[in-house]
Amino acid sequence: MVGPNGEQVGEVRVEDALRLAQEADLDLVEVAPGANPPVARLMDYGKYKYEANLKAREARKNQANTVQKEIRMGLKIDTHDYETKRRNVEKFLDGGDKVKVIIRFRGREQSRPERGVKLLQRMAEDVSEYGFVESHPRQDGRNMVMVFGPHKKKAQAMAEARKRKTDAEKAEARGKDEQSAPEAEAGAES
Repeated sequence: MVGPNGEQVGEVRVEDALRLAQEADLDLVEVAPGANPPVARLMDYGKYKYEANLKAREARKNQANTVQKEIRMGLKIDTHDYETKRRNVEKFLDGGDKVKVIIRFRGREQSRPERGVKLLQRMAEDVSEYGFVESHPRQDGRNMVMVFGPHKKKAQAMAEARKRKTDAEKAEARGKDEQSAPEAEAGAES
């Protein structure tokens, strides 16, 4: 038998173990029924189940699935449009998601795949701070595809986002408190 604090009590008869559990207002839980002799433990079973449920919920909250986002653009993309696509790629990578960048070739553009490679290499250099090239440019019919992977894991990115959100809420609450304090003083003076 194992005591409530994890200490070894030793071999105890079932009747004595039940009496000890009743005196301590705890439950007698069989931990290893296959052992010889079977191992039982004195514990608050309701509290144990509650804590196990809390741990499982916390693990689910921290679990995150990496999603593959997709950005499409043409070969003759304008500078401003390219910057918008680049910012989106950075946002997705910063959020911990993979990004698949696709360039569509139309008509005669298909005969010049090196221009697509050049555009994707430019994108890779621009977003290197947020992610890395997971698969290099490859021709896939009328499209050229390149995949970027994030430097940080999805769970880490989500944890940072939660922390930023709570910090912003705390700062906002402090700002409201500081604004209400001078108003209260002004009301007391009049």
